[in-house]
Parts: sequence; C-alpha cells; structure tokens
Amino acid sequence: MSIRINDIAPDFTADSTAGQLSLHEWIGDSYAILFSHPKDFTPVCTTEFGAVARLAPEFAQRNTKVLGVSVDSVDEHKKWQRDIETVCGAPADFPIIDDRSLTVSKLYDMLPADAYLPDGRTPADSATVRTVFIIGPDKKIRLTMAYPMTVGRNFAEILRALDAVQATDGVPIATPANWVPGEDVIVALSLNNDQAKEKFGTLDIKLPYLRFTGAPKR
Repeated sequence: MSIRINDIAPDFTADSTAGQLSLHEWIGDSYAILFSHPKDFTPVCTTEFGAVARLAPEFAQRNTKVLGVSVDSVDEHKKWQRDIETVCGAPADFPIIDDRSLTVSKLYDMLPADAYLPDGRTPADSATVRTVFIIGPDKKIRLTMAYPMTVGRNFAEILRALDAVQATDGVPIATPANWVPGEDVIVALSLNNDQAKEKFGTLDIKLPYLRFTGAPKR
C-alpha cells in the first residue's frame, strides 16, 4: 500500500508499551509522529529513541504525540527502554507498538523491497526501514520520510519539519528551503499582492511569484 500526502492515515489497533491503543483515537486532537525502526537492542535505534526521549518536552509544546513501531514484543520493548534511558538520560516513555504480526509494517509500507515475509522468517528478514509519518489532528498524512536501515535519522530536522507543517496548516503560506521558526515565509500564489498585503501586511517581493512576509502568529 502506498501512503500519500493527504491520505487518511490507516487506522489500526495494536498492543503497545502503554497498553492496547487505536491510532485515530490515540491521536485525538493532537498531531502525531509515527516512526518505525528495525529492531530492539540495536545500536542506531537506541541512539534514535534516545533522541526522541530527550525531545519529549519539545513535542509536548507542539501538541504532538510520538509512537514507535517495532517487530519485537512489548516485553522486549520494556526491557530495551531501560537501555535507552541509561544511554540518553531521559525516560523513553512514549508508546512502542508490538508489530510481530507485521500488520502495521505492511499497512504503512515500512518494509524494504527485499523483505522476506513467509513463516519462518528471521528478524533480519522482516526488519522495517526507518520511516516517519507526521499525521495531523484531522488524521491526514502531512509528511513522510524514509531512511535505509543503516542511516540514523536527524530528529532536529523532523522537529523542524513538524514546525513547518504546523506553521502552514490552514494558512496560505509555504516555507522556503532551510526555513526555521521565526524566519520569513512565502506567500501562496492563491493570493494576489493586494490580498496578501491585506492579510499579512508588508511584502518582500523578490520575483512576481516569490513573495516573502513575516511568519503569521499562531
């Protein structure tokens, strides 16, 4: 199944370290980040989950919940969480899904092209690649990323992308390359200059189709 921007995020119910949860109900009126990793007790994944644990206050400030996906069991996740806390110095207390059945991995197309799925598979055969989905309160997919198993994710970039998604939600603006919060934004082409000035005030017109303005207050 191919997951596209603005698709409704496929709903599912699964066991997790926080008990059984249903995705859409769990998201509620928040944003959510759903991310998979290849396997518990592996080095790159431990550093990644540590990075997420340290960013917990930042996600909370942005009304965003974080949900991990792994093909290991809840019991294994709970043991691994202790390692993560030891390494990063912060509790990894966000839910991690038990996806030994590969239900969520298949639903969100998290498996690599060479995944081997019949019964008798080993963990290496069914390890998910490092995928990330940002989901809005309306349960729509807002952003996707996919990394190979050998490349650790930059969670500062994921946080920056979340800021950009939230800044542009329902507002006729876009963010330029390398944008960070506080910098100017691009006015959407759906507004002419007069409409843009009425809505945003001063414009910095670089080209007829490239007009900057200060980021609107949310």
